[in-house]
Amino acid sequence: MPSDGSRRGSDDVQGTGFGDLLRRHRRDAGLSQEKLAELAGLSVDAIAALERGRRRAPRPHTLRLLADALRLGAPDRAQLTAAARRDADTTRSVMRVPPVAANELIGRATEVEETARLIGERVTRLLTLSGPGGVGKTQLGLAVATLVGHRFDDGVCWVPLAPVSDPAAVTPAIAAATGLHPLDSGRLIEEIAEQIGRRSLLLVLDNCEHVLADAAAAVSVLLECCPNLTVLATSRELMRVPGESVYVVPPLALPESDEQLDTSPAVRLFVDRATARGHQPSGQIDQVARVVSRLEGMPLAIELAAARTNVLTVEELAAELESSFAILAGGSSTAGPRQESLSGAIGWSHALLTTAERELFAKLSVFVGGWSLNAAAAVLSGQVVPGPLERAGALDLTSRLVDKSLIRVSRDRGIGRYDMLAVIREFAAGQLASAGLEEETARNHAGFYIALAEEAEAHLRGANQGDWLDRLDGELDNLRAAMAWALRTGAVTEAVRLAGGLWLFCYLRGHYAEGSDWLERALKLADKGDTELAPYKAKACLGAGMLAFLQCEYDVATTRLESALAQYKELGDTAGTALVMQRLGGVARERGDYVTAENLHCQSYDLFESLGDRSGMSWAHNQLGFVAWLRGDLEIAARRCKRARDSFRVLGDGEGLAWSLISLGTIAQYAGELAEAEELLQESLALSQRLGYREGVAWSLNQLGIVERRRGLTERAVHLLDESLAEHRDLGDRWRSASVLEELATVAQQRNRTEYAAFLLGAADGVREVIGAPVPEIEKADLQRTKQAIEASLDRRAFRAAWSAGRHAPLAAVADGYPGPTSEVDRSFRL
Repeated sequence: MPSDGSRRGSDDVQGTGFGDLLRRHRRDAGLSQEKLAELAGLSVDAIAALERGRRRAPRPHTLRLLADALRLGAPDRAQLTAAARRDADTTRSVMRVPPVAANELIGRATEVEETARLIGERVTRLLTLSGPGGVGKTQLGLAVATLVGHRFDDGVCWVPLAPVSDPAAVTPAIAAATGLHPLDSGRLIEEIAEQIGRRSLLLVLDNCEHVLADAAAAVSVLLECCPNLTVLATSRELMRVPGESVYVVPPLALPESDEQLDTSPAVRLFVDRATARGHQPSGQIDQVARVVSRLEGMPLAIELAAARTNVLTVEELAAELESSFAILAGGSSTAGPRQESLSGAIGWSHALLTTAERELFAKLSVFVGGWSLNAAAAVLSGQVVPGPLERAGALDLTSRLVDKSLIRVSRDRGIGRYDMLAVIREFAAGQLASAGLEEETARNHAGFYIALAEEAEAHLRGANQGDWLDRLDGELDNLRAAMAWALRTGAVTEAVRLAGGLWLFCYLRGHYAEGSDWLERALKLADKGDTELAPYKAKACLGAGMLAFLQCEYDVATTRLESALAQYKELGDTAGTALVMQRLGGVARERGDYVTAENLHCQSYDLFESLGDRSGMSWAHNQLGFVAWLRGDLEIAARRCKRARDSFRVLGDGEGLAWSLISLGTIAQYAGELAEAEELLQESLALSQRLGYREGVAWSLNQLGIVERRRGLTERAVHLLDESLAEHRDLGDRWRSASVLEELATVAQQRNRTEYAAFLLGAADGVREVIGAPVPEIEKADLQRTKQAIEASLDRRAFRAAWSAGRHAPLAAVADGYPGPTSEVDRSFRL
């Protein structure tokens, strides 16, 4: 019969649990559990769970269904509702709250603010803090939960999943954290959802990656059933649940300048943790910066390094880390295995990989400075040019490793590029060595970059020159690694092909010395090589000769170029023959043998013309114009160089255009047309800077400095000439360095720094004597006037002393000033 609320007083039910009160009402109504379930539209299991206290806080809707089915009056309804609320309050009281952080969170103000906004303002209902092991996801999650907890009426529930080893235990762990007694029931997650109901709650799931599938399934159900629930997860891998937002936790910011050393978050963390260990690294901030930079700002790595200051100095620590991260093993005695060392942190992630993922992860350690998808596919498959299936396979595995925070992806100009943190790469390299795959992987790696170098070579004088130069620059660390492997292992074919394929890039980007070393070592190996290498050896000899010439090693250059000439002729390679003749003409030109230079360039032109090679013909015109202005024939020079310039514009050859503009600008300045000269040289400078063509930059600055000197603007001239000298000196171009020194001497003399001017002339003369190159004919008149003016201002003894000091000064030290009685005055000339 229906309850009228008069059978018992309110005191009889005060403090009675909801389950007991429901059972009493059901019995008073003469209903079985089955009948009540039928009348209320609920399951029998739900009625039983509520009466036994297994489910303690029914949702308001369920409460109304029960009261209607029991035909309760207002007083009984109020009592039943009050009992439900008391049980709900009890549930809240046993919910697991976030732990108190052991240390201050340093350097994460921006990250806390950004993630707290996403959670606190309900921008997303599921936010995953992702990133590699040791980046500080848990600490950030803890800080965010503490900061925004007040915005959730029913609080914050903290669910630590790191101790959970069985995926099936994920839901029981959530149930325990929310205060629900774990049940041996297939509906446990639904019961958790019913308990949470419409409560405003932040659920934090910490360390999900090893139980990801079960955690994601639980989160999906909870978000669907609980409209006011927000979930914050920390995981090295994404959950991939609908509605998930991801925040990739970055490493701590590193100092970008000396001014930022003390305020850098990474430095501050190290100092704080080292101080806590009893060692305050005051006065060693530069070494601290070296340590944290090597560790790439990874918080766990920094904390482990700081812990070592109890036995090592910061300088010793920095030195140890240069070779290995093994010194960082052994961390907090209370930390889990995955936080005791970097190896443990990364090994935790590695253990979760599939066999295919582990293979790619290990092989990716061969890359230095990042890689492309094609490169990854080539290394994985062993195919120099991977096909669609190989690319698809590499893409799938790469995507998984990105999602698991083991590799990083960056996007620049529409191209994806990947890399590893140094600590992760070292771990991966260890896996590669353990698997015995180092040699195979290194060979595949070298094969890919040989193909890239040879493909790029064909584009380094065309319309896309700048793009290809940038591409090779972006892969320079990998190219160096491939070259080092080939030379170290005696891989003759790979060494010769790679070194020969890169010489033009080394020239254009100013890597003269490094390229020369590669070529000479590769050619030494090739002496024992087979005849199939003949075309590659010829190209390598050409490159070695060209780079030696650019460093003014004329004898070496001549030997290598003549060898290349003989090889190309034997091969019947007309284009190669013409190109070598052009380079031999350059050697003759710098040695002052203008007749030989012209003859070689004319022969080169004839060969290029026979091939219909417009680019080669344009270069021959430009070289003939270069020779003409050096010997003082400006009219012929202008005609030749204008023809070359117009052709280079059509061909899209940036290097050629820059050179023809330099020549035309130089011709104009010697003809007294200074405004025209400046316009042409500024165009060349801008183009050379855009291409990263360092020789073009150095020459343009040189000639612009002469223009300013002719205008009487000596301060501006000094600035431009100094920049030019620095570039030429870094490149190793001593022939042009001598000319710049002579021009600086002219400016010094005009500014009444006569001793310093004599010192500079002596330095230039010493350089010319060493390399065996005379003063270019066009420059002799200016040089003679300068020398006569200096001699007229100084007595013979002072002139000889300054001249002699310059001749014996190393080129690298010349810019420091004349080390004589007036050296302080002369040094001020450079400022």
